Amino acid sequence: MKKVLVLGGGFAGLEAAIFLRKEKIDVTLISNRDYFYIFPTSIWVATGEVKFEDICVDLNRLSKVHGFELIVDEVQEIISKDEKIVCANGSYNYEYLVVAMGSGKMKHAGLENTLSICGVPTDSIKIKEKIDALIKIGGGKIAMGFGGNPKDASNVRGGPAFEVIFNVHHQLKKLGIRDKFELTFFAPMDKPGARMGPKALDMMDMFFERLNIKKHFGKKMKRFEKDGIVFEDDTKLESDFTMFIPAGDGHDVIKSSDLPLNEAGFVHINDYCEVTPKFDETPKRYNVFAIGDSAVLEGPEWRAKQGHVAEVMARNVAYNIKEIEKGSSKRKGYKEHINILCVMDSGDGAAFVYRNDKGGKMIPMPFIGHLLKKGWGWYCKNSKLNKIPRIPGM
Repeated sequence: MKKVLVLGGGFAGLEAAIFLRKEKIDVTLISNRDYFYIFPTSIWVATGEVKFEDICVDLNRLSKVHGFELIVDEVQEIISKDEKIVCANGSYNYEYLVVAMGSGKMKHAGLENTLSICGVPTDSIKIKEKIDALIKIGGGKIAMGFGGNPKDASNVRGGPAFEVIFNVHHQLKKLGIRDKFELTFFAPMDKPGARMGPKALDMMDMFFERLNIKKHFGKKMKRFEKDGIVFEDDTKLESDFTMFIPAGDGHDVIKSSDLPLNEAGFVHINDYCEVTPKFDETPKRYNVFAIGDSAVLEGPEWRAKQGHVAEVMARNVAYNIKEIEKGSSKRKGYKEHINILCVMDSGDGAAFVYRNDKGGKMIPMPFIGHLLKKGWGWYCKNSKLNKIPRIPGM
């Protein structure tokens, strides 16, 4: 069986390696970290509800459980015309390549004055330290929000920003000092979260009003400063601590590669996640795939890149490579699986969010919702370690 090289140890890359091995295909996974990070549960690291190490899974351990080879290295160059990957500590050839490196981030002036819950994993610890410092002095102004990418709106991370500010509200309320803090949520669009649907958007407004969280919408960020955010009209939102999630942009390594990209720098793929190299318009066979945040996600205007869609793409790639090797024309596509699905946590509860072509809905789930999301984090970790059976489709 041909050997597959997978770039990236996140949800997409790890799932691809696991399911390729299920198909008895030899796999080498290259990751710049030696652990798999469960990003959706990092919101609780920020408030001290869980420890950082609790949401990390050792990739060396995962490689032994599933039987793939692991190389911890930094990918520096992708040369698909030569079927070659250049890393900081060596070069590697492949017969099939799966690009799952995630995305880069939109550049904003003064971004160093912010921290992101969706950035470098250890930023979650720094966010906790910033919040703890304000709690220690007894109060302050906290601003949290997210941005957009006008060239590709699919890679926007609004959900985690909502979750962190709701959890911080809950934390401060439990400490009895919520009235000492000013919480503000900001975003450049007029209706952040609109892709969830009008009903969900109305419910979010109710959340902000009930929790006394101020809103600052509809103005683009000009720059971030140590003590606040300056907007396009030169108004300033004062902040003692700013958490900001930039929209996804093409990964620098991918942007400098010879792969076909859209305007934002994401890799063009077909429904089967196959990439057609620029240097050969009619390849004899596909041997490069892109999945997750690295790829262009086609679909309805409200589409959003999420972990469950990335894992569908990864499982499909494993199946499609197996069928290609068999000489079969059978393929599985990702487009029919596009939807928005999440449990938006608030610390003392959650809301089930779902959106498809028929519309969107947000269903409040008091305290049980919080427990359900906690349970999912436990399930994610232990099912990937093969300690418990996987639920079909999850």
